[in-house]
Amino acid sequence: MRLRTGVLLAGAAALVAAVASRLRRASRGLPPAEPPLPWPEPSSEPPRPPEPPAGPVPAPVEPEQEPIPEGWSVVDYSEGVPVERVEPPPPKPRRPRRDDGVLRGMSAIRRSFRTNETPVWFVSATAFNLLGIDRWVRNLWYVNYYDSFDGKHPRVFAPTHHEPPAFGSIEEICNYLLSHKEVVDRIRPVGGKALFLMFDEETERLAGEAGLEVAFPSAALRHRLDSKIVTTQLADEAGVPSVPNVLGRASSYEELRGLAEGAGLGERLVVQTPYGDSGQTTFFLSSHDDWDEHEAKLVSEELKVMRRIEPREAAIEGVITRHGTLVGPLMTELTGFPELTPYGGGWCGNDVFATALTEKHRVLARRYTQLMGERLRREGYRGYFELDFLADMDSGEMYLGELNPRVTGASSMTNVTAVAYGDMPLFLFHLLEFMGVEYEIDVEELNAGWAQPGAIDEWSQFILKDTADKTELITKAPRSGIWRLDEQAHGGIRFRRRATDWHTVTDEEEAFYLRIAQEGGFRYPGADIGILVTRGRFQTDDHKLTDRARTWIDGIKRQFETAPLPAEQPAPLREPEPFSFKML
Repeated sequence: MRLRTGVLLAGAAALVAAVASRLRRASRGLPPAEPPLPWPEPSSEPPRPPEPPAGPVPAPVEPEQEPIPEGWSVVDYSEGVPVERVEPPPPKPRRPRRDDGVLRGMSAIRRSFRTNETPVWFVSATAFNLLGIDRWVRNLWYVNYYDSFDGKHPRVFAPTHHEPPAFGSIEEICNYLLSHKEVVDRIRPVGGKALFLMFDEETERLAGEAGLEVAFPSAALRHRLDSKIVTTQLADEAGVPSVPNVLGRASSYEELRGLAEGAGLGERLVVQTPYGDSGQTTFFLSSHDDWDEHEAKLVSEELKVMRRIEPREAAIEGVITRHGTLVGPLMTELTGFPELTPYGGGWCGNDVFATALTEKHRVLARRYTQLMGERLRREGYRGYFELDFLADMDSGEMYLGELNPRVTGASSMTNVTAVAYGDMPLFLFHLLEFMGVEYEIDVEELNAGWAQPGAIDEWSQFILKDTADKTELITKAPRSGIWRLDEQAHGGIRFRRRATDWHTVTDEEEAFYLRIAQEGGFRYPGADIGILVTRGRFQTDDHKLTDRARTWIDGIKRQFETAPLPAEQPAPLREPEPFSFKML
């Protein structure tokens, strides 16, 4: 309706306008306007062609072309030259997903640990060596003699000790724990995998009774490989050099000198017995008096007699897998510092950083670790191991010191570096070997990536033993957690916050302290006090403690309060020393 009305109005307006135009023309004396010309009618005749121009037709002028740059070409499409079309490559067919249970690649392996249903139990004196691995492995638990967290760590279980016995070894601690009713009642209903620092045949038996499968090679094989004599022989076969040495026995200093002279080792000797911590079973002999001092520990043993050198100590860890040997970062070692240990030459910590020693030493250490890994594989060994190296800074030589076929005190450093977060902690590759799964990894690619300086950030740790020559009762001890340097605080450090491991340490001003010695215990020479882990380095390039390291050492010591033993109280039995060996 609105449209029709609009049309009528428009027509009326046009008519009014026409009438008004005629009236205006008439008033001015003008003739009416002529009607518009009609449209021409279409002609029935065909159109005529145009007349040709008179005279000659000029040639067309070609437009001036710009010169073609050198190396260019021109295609004339006016002649219909066919143009070859470049077709995009066809999409690659998607590889069908194989649901055969094989874990392929790091993401699949990490996912399997995050969803792990099998309980994994780390049974040891403390949780230190594998602390933080529970961030990666679901259902991993720590069963420990020491409760360093006062019940605040959700994954640590320490049974009640009514009358704990006096222990003589780490194995005895593990056997005590696996015999404890509270531990057995917790483990036996669910079973799972068992991890240890040290264990023996009795440990294997007790684990089996508790429904556990030991996730390590047998105790008998580990014990044989643990011998410094056997290590030297295997290294010779693998092409890994040791410090010039001779193996043999000596019942007198004269016989010892005869061994050394036959091998051209010189007057200053280093002598090792097969088993034990290198700090307590290594003897420096250059005179008859030195022999007399240690004779009782040497005459009944097979000996490794070495030329004495002045090396820099280093350590490296690896894992022997079914696909090859994986190698972690090289670490320098803190050894023999009197502020940390009463044992001369005894191990007391590590620094890990990208430029440890020289590039030649780093390359040699990785190569020798792979060679030793392959030789150990032939002995039937698989899983985690650590090698100590002695770097001769004058000659550039790299010598094998000893083998530890186990997780060690240095494992905490290996499993916290950027390598771990780029892929996953080295220890998880060990665990993978014993989880009953099939997996595929590219060992060569992983090792190449881990060898890059960017894969290694700086971390350090020290293991603090009591160096005072007295025995006292501990009445106050610092708690486990994150501490921070603070010049205004007591001892120059202050407690910052609770933590279950060192992964939240933000900078070199913070550190994670793990308490070992606790209130109600005893301090005595060589007793284990605690462990401190932080970012940065504790040792200078010339093998001295940094000022920051000394501040931390002094600060931790000053957090303790002790009291003399009551006169009527007998001298306490020595408590278990989980860190007497390089194993923690």
